[in-house]
Amino acid sequence: MKAADVRALITGGAGGIGGAIAGELLARGAAVLLVRRDQAALDRAALGHSAHGERVGIIAADITVPADRRRVSEMAAGWRGGINVLVNNAGVNDFTMFENQAASQIDAVLAVNVAAPLHLCWELLPHLARQPEARILNIGSVFGAIGYPGNAVYSASKFALRGFSEALRRELAGTSIRVQYLAPRATRTGFNPAAVERMNRELGVATDPPEHVARAAWALIESGRAEAVVGWPERLFARVNAALPGLVDRALRKQLPTIRRHATGAISAPRLESLAARPLTRS
Repeated sequence: MKAADVRALITGGAGGIGGAIAGELLARGAAVLLVRRDQAALDRAALGHSAHGERVGIIAADITVPADRRRVSEMAAGWRGGINVLVNNAGVNDFTMFENQAASQIDAVLAVNVAAPLHLCWELLPHLARQPEARILNIGSVFGAIGYPGNAVYSASKFALRGFSEALRRELAGTSIRVQYLAPRATRTGFNPAAVERMNRELGVATDPPEHVARAAWALIESGRAEAVVGWPERLFARVNAALPGLVDRALRKQLPTIRRHATGAISAPRLESLAARPLTRS
């Protein structure tokens, strides 16, 4: 796919990885329609991309709200002749041990990371199918291949998005639409709270600038390949976890005290003992 032919809808497109993807595509001659709830953030993004003129569009919307999704889909289908690339990038996380996770936060993560991209795909699929060439790029995470402590709900959401991408890709085989999945590793954006940054430094976790992820995203769009994991040795870890999960279990168990200490609302050892002793049921 040639960059000059790309008309991309990017959710969460006003900052972090989404903003970097927008910048990468614009620099290559593409047009981008940016979606985010925060109008002020969108206005700042548009101002930052003002040199690209009419190749930048913005729409303030909450993609977890059905009426807003319909509005986004309708605008996307008519913008500059209609988009031909959907980048499902918007995401949320809550770095917390699962027992301490608020029920409302579980719902929020699943709504943004799973339900919203699935619904956007469903609403835009008829339009994308009319394009001579189209892409659906779902931005996942290496935690969609490796379940990581302190990120149980986030990992669940990204495992779901990866499975959806794989199944939809197989459903659409032979059509003009290619479904793709990109799994970044730790990335230096405002998405990560300070506790995650401190933990990554202590554990020696490599982190990428968002521009590195954006280049990987464009490489995937251009090539049409099915998926990619950003970073080494994360690509290796994902393969090892699939084939020999026990090895990864043991490695992460060594990190668990550090992860628990940094996780928001980390459970104390006495609390874990009390959990182990109680019945496995909830009222």
